[in-house]
Amino acid sequence: MKNLQSRKTLFNGVEMPILGLGVFRVEDGQELIDAVKIAIKHGYRSIDTAAIYGNEVGVGQGIRKGIEEGHVAREDLFVTSKVWNSELGYEATIAAYEESLAKLGLEYLDLYLIHWPVEGKYKEAWKALETLYKEGRVKAIGVSNFHINHLEELLKDAEIIPMINQVEYHPRLSQKELQTFCKEHDIQLEAWSPLMAGQLLDNEELQEIAAKYGKSVAQIIIRWDLQNDVITIPKSTKEHRIVENADVFDFELTKDDMSRINNMNKNQRVGPDPDNFDF
Repeated sequence: MKNLQSRKTLFNGVEMPILGLGVFRVEDGQELIDAVKIAIKHGYRSIDTAAIYGNEVGVGQGIRKGIEEGHVAREDLFVTSKVWNSELGYEATIAAYEESLAKLGLEYLDLYLIHWPVEGKYKEAWKALETLYKEGRVKAIGVSNFHINHLEELLKDAEIIPMINQVEYHPRLSQKELQTFCKEHDIQLEAWSPLMAGQLLDNEELQEIAAKYGKSVAQIIIRWDLQNDVITIPKSTKEHRIVENADVFDFELTKDDMSRINNMNKNQRVGPDPDNFDF
């Protein structure tokens, strides 16, 4: 964990940046394009989007701007998107992948995920992802919002183990059992909403820890993610926040402070429960 370009090797040998930019709830348009370009300019190499976000076009434009301005080459970027629930099915998932590529203006994705474990649908979608992977059309495949029971069901028939499980993960929802299961099966955990949609930024205990290190609460949480071996993708569109979120490689949380933050867990979610959602 030396810098923003530091990468984690997934079990298939693909190297994924440990810190990236998330764009959930960022509307397509100039603000998004600028945010992606700015992130790339400041050293970000991982950009995470999804079909349902409705902003793949803008993400693609931001990526092209970053490449055109000489900040990065495409092969050094790691771009993730996700197939939405309505497209879960073998042929539909293949078509959804094609559509995401077209909107992004890219020839391939580095990571493609099943967004939610819709019962009775995600296994067929996984077969489609396996096909895309075996054909060399995507560098890595994985899932999002999968609990242990979903992973166990998927693994019964899967030819290829998911390389990533992207889940809600923050100090109020540390998902230790899930992370242990994923590690046992060589599945890398990745955090969405690492800052709990901003709800943790006023937390007094985290503010106290942040003051000790001369860092922001956001930086403390992001560092906690990384030291817990969790890849993370905080969202921001503001340049100073994008820069600040990446300034986490010049300090290390002590074991005691890691334990303090680990002990803040309350199994509290800001997003839906993957065992109980209706979309």
